[in-house]
Order: sequence, then structure tokens, then C-alpha cells
Amino acid sequence: MAEIILGLGLLAGIYMAWNIGANDIANGMASPVAAKAITLRQAVIIGGVLDFVGATFIGSHVTSTISKDIIQTDLITDPNVMMIGLLSTLLAAAFWVFMATWRQLPVSTTHAIVGAMVGFGMVAGGINAVKWTKIVPIIASWIISPIFAGILTYVIFVIIKSRILSSRDNFIAALRWTPVFSGATFFIVIVSLLTKTPLGDRMGIDMQNGMIGSLMLAVVLGFATKFIMKKTIKKVEEEGVEEIFRRLQVFTACYVSLAHGANDVANAIGPVAGIYFIYHNKALIQTAEVPMFLLAGGGLFIAIGVFTWGYRVIETVGNKITVLNNSRGFAVDFGTATSVLLASKMGLPVSTTHAAVGSVIGVGLCGGVAAVDFKVVWNIMLYWVITLPLSAIPTIIIFLVLEWIFL
Repeated sequence: MAEIILGLGLLAGIYMAWNIGANDIANGMASPVAAKAITLRQAVIIGGVLDFVGATFIGSHVTSTISKDIIQTDLITDPNVMMIGLLSTLLAAAFWVFMATWRQLPVSTTHAIVGAMVGFGMVAGGINAVKWTKIVPIIASWIISPIFAGILTYVIFVIIKSRILSSRDNFIAALRWTPVFSGATFFIVIVSLLTKTPLGDRMGIDMQNGMIGSLMLAVVLGFATKFIMKKTIKKVEEEGVEEIFRRLQVFTACYVSLAHGANDVANAIGPVAGIYFIYHNKALIQTAEVPMFLLAGGGLFIAIGVFTWGYRVIETVGNKITVLNNSRGFAVDFGTATSVLLASKMGLPVSTTHAAVGSVIGVGLCGGVAAVDFKVVWNIMLYWVITLPLSAIPTIIIFLVLEWIFL
């Protein structure tokens, strides 16, 4: 029996990873595609490769086998029940993300896994088996993530508009501001990769040294970027300005994809790792060292999800909410990356998916309320809210069926 559950768990993890790639690629790549900074083909190739690299080489090698610590594990002590429960959560969460992607709507894959874990906890251990205090921050993130990112992106684009786009010689103004925007972009990327991450831990970099080192590198790279832009961009006026932001936008979008692979591979691999270690140890394991082959496998199928179906949600986030060009797209990607970093360092609940949508809305509102299609926004928000229950309920059904078959 255990061998069958392990095999099914690996298949379910593959299915979940595929769906994560298909739905979440829009977080970073929707705006550069919409702004024509890169083509859709380039976006899925770049996004797929960077998701794989982030998952395999930066993703956490020590992951909780009980995703997000949602369940009181002392109330569920049977290893077989736990294996079936983790399999049920993967199947239910993956199916919900699949449905959302089919509808071309972005949802949080993290929240799908959390909702599924809630369903498993309730059916296997009763209502008290769920740590309900952990659910409150999840619900709060539906509000905090898009509003925080939207306001930040709005402010960034207002600065771009007033200081650069409205200048008499806007190309010179864009060059003058290049060290600021590119330096800030490099700072966000470097500090995100090196502080409070598995990569930073392996390199022995603490928070203070990471911040100082990131700032110094960002200043140098910011002025180097200005020099390169000045030497290589032959266009002037509006075209030259958009070319500067096009290059900055592509770089920022690449970071979002890299970080996504590192962060969200655990949504597929965490439960698989739990099944894997219960199978090998014949007992419940709370945390465990995740083998490289599981991380690499998760990264590979996230990349395949990006390649095969990633275009669907890219179209919604990039084209259906508001119109984007390169300067607006840079504000979106920079606002998304910055808000996720700031919120996580402040201990606020945040979803990259929700932040990306909030950023698109924020930049759209710079052109007035009429510039945003709130019908699309409403549909997206509806899917956010129903992600928890529509991941939890199928988990209960799947668990009961699998329990009847195996136990």
C-alpha cells in the first residue's frame, strides 16, 4: 500500500508543479509581454528556465512536510493517514489551480495548498486539528497584498511620469534617473537572493552584511547601467525612454520568475517530501532535508507548466486589466518585487500573485478609473476568495475515497 501511495504522491506532485508553472508565470512575465518588451515565446522560455534554476539551486532544502504548519500534528498520529492526507491535498490543490488556469485567472498556489491542508485537517482530526490562527493572515493577504503593491506601483509611476515622461528632454531625464531605478532594482534583487534565504545561509551572509553588500553592489551596477544605456541606445525622445525601461523591465521580470521558482517549489514538493520520508521512516517527520532530485523534479515540471500553458494567465494579467507600455510595465514589476520583499521582511502576509495584480491595477489607475477593467478585477478577486474552500472541500472528498480504498 505504502508503495502505491508514494507513487501516486510523486505523480500528484508533478501535476501540482505543472499547474504552479502554468498559473504563476504571469506574476513576472505578463507585463513585459503586454508591453512588448519580450515576445510570449521568449517569456515562457526565460520564465521556465529561471523557475527551474530558482527551484533547484535556491529553493529551500529544508521544508516543512506539513505545509505552512496548518495542522495540529499531535491529533493525527497514524503515518498512513498522513500519507493519504498529503496525497489528497496535492490532488485537490492541483485541480483547483488547473481550473483557475483554464479560466485564465491568477490564483495563489500557496493558498490552494493551505486550503487543501485545512480540508485534510478537518476530516482527519476534527475542527480542532486546524490551526485557525494561521488562516487569519491568509485572509488578510487578500487585502494587504494588492493594496500595498498597488499603492507602491502608483507612486513609482507618478514619479516616472512627473520626473521623466513630462520633461522637455525626457531621454536625458531618463538617463539621469537610470542609476536610481536600475540601482534600486539591483538592490531589491540582490538583497532578496542573499538575505534570509537558503542561498544566503549557505554563503554565511547575515542580514546586516547582506544589506550593506547589496547596497554597495547596487550603487556600482546602477551607474554601470547608465553608462551602458548611454552607449548602446541610439534612439532618442520617447523611443529611447521606453527602450531604457524595456531593459529594466525585462531584468526585473526575470528576478520575479527566479524568486517564484525558489519560493513556490515547496507548494508541490513539501507534501511529496512528507510522503517520501514517512514511507522511508515508517513514522511522522515534521521537517526533513529535501533531496536535490525532488527539488530538481519540481523545478522541471514547473518549467514544463510554463512552456505548455503559461500563456493563458499571462494574457489576463498583461492585457485584460489595463494597457501597459514599457515604463508602466517596469513600474508593475518593480512594484511587485519591492512590495513582496518589504512585506515579507515586515512579517506581513503577502502573495506574489495578488501583489502582481494589485500592481497592474495601481499603474492603470494613474490613467484614471476608466483605464482599469474592474469586471476582470472582480472575477480575479472572486477566485482569490473561493480558493480556500474550493481546495478544502475536494480534499475532504478525495481523502475519504482514498481512506476507504487503502485503509
